[in-house]
Amino acid sequence: MEHIIWFINLFLHLDKHLGTVISSFGVWTYVILFLIIFCETGLVVTPILPGDSLLFAAGTFAAIGSLDKWHLAISLAIAAILGDTVNYWIGYIVGPRVFTSSSSKLLNKKHLLRSHEFYEKYGGKTIIIARFMPIIRTFAPFVAGIARMTYIKFLLYNITGGVLWISLFVFGGYYFGNIPLVKRHFTVVIFVIIFISLIPIIIEFWRHRYGKK
Repeated sequence: MEHIIWFINLFLHLDKHLGTVISSFGVWTYVILFLIIFCETGLVVTPILPGDSLLFAAGTFAAIGSLDKWHLAISLAIAAILGDTVNYWIGYIVGPRVFTSSSSKLLNKKHLLRSHEFYEKYGGKTIIIARFMPIIRTFAPFVAGIARMTYIKFLLYNITGGVLWISLFVFGGYYFGNIPLVKRHFTVVIFVIIFISLIPIIIEFWRHRYGKK
C-alpha cells in the first residue's frame, strides 16, 4: 500500500521529482512526460495533474543536458494537441446524450445551441486562452465538442494553442529555470509567465468589450 501511495504522489507531483525520474528511467522519461501531458489535456477526470510547472521543470533539466529540448518540445506539443483532440471527440460523442432534456434548466438543447454559437464566434480564442489556465484547459476542448464547434476550426486553434503553451514553458524553463532567483521563487515565476502570456488576450478582450463604447 505504501508503494502505491508513493507512486501516486510521484505521478501527481512529477514536477518536484523529475530529477529522480530522469535518473531512474532515462530515455523513458519522454514517454512518461508525454503521457502526463496527454492525460492532463485529454481526460476530463485528470485536471489535477501537473502541467505548467512540469513543463517549466522539464525545460530546466534540458538546460543542464539531462533532456533534449527539441525532443521534449516536439513530443509534448504532439501530446498536448492529441490530448485536446481526444477530449473534443469525447465531448462531441457524449454531448448529444447529456443534453437531451428540453425541460431541464441546466442540461437542455437550448443551452447546447447557445454554447455552439458562443464557440463558433469566440471558440478559437477560448481554446488558446484555456491552454494557459490550469484545470480550465482540461474542460475547454470537452465543452467545445459538446457545443459542436466546427472541428477544422477547433483543430487550427488547438495546434496553435498547444505549440504556444509547450514552447513558452519548456523554453522558459530552458533559458531561465536554472537562475538561482527563479529556483527560489518557482511558483511565483509560473504565475508571472501565465499572466504575461495572457496580456495580449486581455487587451483584445478589453478592446472588443469597450472599444465601441
